[in-house]
Parts: sequence; C-alpha cells; structure tokens
Amino acid sequence: MNIKLIAIGKTDNKALQTLVDDYTKRLSFYVKFDLEVIPDIKNVKNLSESQQKEKEGELILSKITTTDHLILLDENGKTFSSLSFSSELQKKMNSGVKTLVFVIGGPYGFSDTIYMKAKGRISLSLMTFSHQMVRLFFIEQLYRGFTILKNEPYHHQ
Repeated sequence: MNIKLIAIGKTDNKALQTLVDDYTKRLSFYVKFDLEVIPDIKNVKNLSESQQKEKEGELILSKITTTDHLILLDENGKTFSSLSFSSELQKKMNSGVKTLVFVIGGPYGFSDTIYMKAKGRISLSLMTFSHQMVRLFFIEQLYRGFTILKNEPYHHQ
C-alpha cells in the first residue's frame, strides 16, 4: 500500500519542517509515503470562503486518481486512539487499498465536491491546531501506527 498526504500551503517554520522530514524518513521504512504540498491560492482576499474552498478542491482533485482511497482530516471526523488507528491502517492494507490518500484542507475546510469523493474523515483532536502542526502530528501518528503493527517499542501502552 502507498500512503499520500496532501496539504494546502507550505510549512514556513523550519523547526516543524525538520521534524516532518524526520518522521517522513522514519515512516519510509514501513510504507511508501509521499507528502504533497499544494501552494496557497493567490489573491484569496478577492475570494469568498466558498470560492476558496472550491479552488482548493480543484487542486486536490488534480492530485488524486479515481482508485485512490480518500480520507479527509476534518474536525468533524471520527477520532481514534493510536491503537485503533493502527488497526484501521491494517484493515486498509488487508482490504487491498492500493493508495490511501489523506488530505489536510485549507483554513475553511473542504468543498462539497471533496466531501462527496471522500471515503471517510478523521479528526485528530477536538482542539484546533495550525495546519502546519497537523502535518507533523499526523505523520507521527502514521509512524506510530506502523510501529504498533510491527510490535516495536516506540509506543507504550
């Protein structure tokens, strides 16, 4: 299985980017993983929230295929413990999903088109985090999930 994380906007915090790079490298020992960053949309001041979500949605759709299994990181999504998330990853692998795509949307969430294409939604927390930090937290949880599946000593229960 391949995993792709699509995110809107680049990370401008070097310390966070260093950590993202570290966990991306660690994750590569378990699964083929790609982080794809879609540049911020220009001239958003001239766009309504809805128009911005639509434009971001078009860019997201250009990065996925019809066979990709799309999961949105969304504040209204399902919450998982680290153990249950690792089980969910195992289920996806067992079901034959070839490419699992997770998406971190822009500041206003996702367009209706993206919500309709999605096969699921995950919430990392009831708290709100910056989109840049969510990348780090999510990639770390992917890494943690694979270490749990391999019975490695990273996760302590």
